[in-house]
Amino acid sequence: QVQFVESGGGLVQPGGSLRLSCAASESMYRLYAMGWYRQAPGKQRELVAGVTPSGSTMYHDSVKGRFTISGNNAKNIVYLQMDSLKPEDTAVYYCTAGKFPRVADYWGQGTQVIVSS
Repeated sequence: QVQFVESGGGLVQPGGSLRLSCAASESMYRLYAMGWYRQAPGKQRELVAGVTPSGSTMYHDSVKGRFTISGNNAKNIVYLQMDSLKPEDTAVYYCTAGKFPRVADYWGQGTQVIVSS
């Protein structure tokens, strides 16, 4: 059973920053692309960002220039640095792994991000 350890969610004011972390097994991290989905209340899940084992990245248009996905290869951790946060970024964020570009084969439990003043 695939397990992810997610952390870093919370409450932040508009314009603030948060960093999400997701620790995965070594095999998962090296074999699959890793990513972050989010689901806001009443909306469908959407892929926010993804990174392949070779380091190629992709971003949803709504977060380009504000979010950065990266990985720590020594620790098998993928990060999502979120800057200039907006209220519309409020959602449950899920760490995922899978085949690029969907990156949706395996899912973490999710971590809540709330952007509010």
